[in-house]
Amino acid sequence: MAKDICVLAYSGGLDTSVCVRWLMDEMGLDVVCVVGEVGQEHEGLEQIRQRALEVGAMDCIVADMRETFANEYLTRALAANSMFENKYPLVSALSRPLISQYLVEVAHKYGAKYVAHGCTGKGNDQVRFENSIRALDPELEIIAPVRVWEMRTRDDEMEWAAAHGVKVPTTKKRPYSIDDNMWGRAIECGVLEDLMNRPPEDIYTMTTDPNKTPDEPTEVTISFEAGVPVAIDGEKVTMQEAVEKMNKIAGEQGYGRIDMVENRMVGVKSRECYEAPGALALIEAHRALEDVCLEREVLRYKRHIEQDWAVNVYNGQWFSPLKHAMDAFISTTQQCVTGDVRIRLWHCALMVTGRQSEFSLYDYGLATYDAADTFDRDAAKGFIDLTGLSLRTWASNRRKQGKTDGLELNI
Repeated sequence: MAKDICVLAYSGGLDTSVCVRWLMDEMGLDVVCVVGEVGQEHEGLEQIRQRALEVGAMDCIVADMRETFANEYLTRALAANSMFENKYPLVSALSRPLISQYLVEVAHKYGAKYVAHGCTGKGNDQVRFENSIRALDPELEIIAPVRVWEMRTRDDEMEWAAAHGVKVPTTKKRPYSIDDNMWGRAIECGVLEDLMNRPPEDIYTMTTDPNKTPDEPTEVTISFEAGVPVAIDGEKVTMQEAVEKMNKIAGEQGYGRIDMVENRMVGVKSRECYEAPGALALIEAHRALEDVCLEREVLRYKRHIEQDWAVNVYNGQWFSPLKHAMDAFISTTQQCVTGDVRIRLWHCALMVTGRQSEFSLYDYGLATYDAADTFDRDAAKGFIDLTGLSLRTWASNRRKQGKTDGLELNI
């Protein structure tokens, strides 16, 4: 009798390698693995594929998702200037819905009954995978081995893997949990769980040690069309190439490290270290261009929407109607976000040093204080009278009641 098939999101790391054998031995399932190439660091995807097959997977599909990831996911993240808790440009949260799309497609191809992931029971990714999978096909059943097996620590998993002949790259000497893609790297666990421990330098691979950054600054000009980077220093680039180039340029100056305690959606505070040199540099440049091109009230409201967008995506709601609606609003704001932004990178810092656009709403005549000034000063008094009318009315009423706003000063 044929076994039921389970499609597993496979990274080749400790958790998912153990998952393959556990699904086979404990659940009696045939396993098809899906490896997503989203620009992460790896020793070779074919080597990861072979690892899955050696563990016992009936097939392992390697899917190059980089172009789709850059064009359909990262462009939206950049348009939204996505910064969760005003610090973190999102990494894993952006790749999970795309990987979920492939999981569902492969499940349909193989007639699989189950889809599985290797996420823990107190992390964010379990929510992202499962919400995305159910949004795409509510009929598929989801298995989360790490939530239900008896192994509670990474040491337990490593011992189980050794006992069952599962070869994994993680060792007890460096038990970090790392997830990455072209937008950045997320590092947790191990010595990082003590909030007073400085992050070891060996966790970083995208950014130069601050003590070894160049003596001279780097200036680079990023050109945007409708909110999407299209050239770096005049050289045309795709979105993927823009991210990769800025990762290198900004990373060499040590820019892009984040060490934060963030609030996971399950209610746990977690210490996370990130590297996102290209993402942070592009977001800062994009914001600077929006400052020039967006009308005041649109910009103010968009800055509010950006926080909601980041929280929505962080919480695994990529395919939600609210997120789709926010995308529609944000998309309209990007129509005129076209122009050039010059940034200066030096010793782990970034400064915007110039911006220009044919859609610029900056009017020199209105802004200047010299003889070219075209601002109508005579309009100021009436403007102040009207905008302050309600405040004056309130203050007059309070004084009649014997109350004033502010301190009683003895002068």
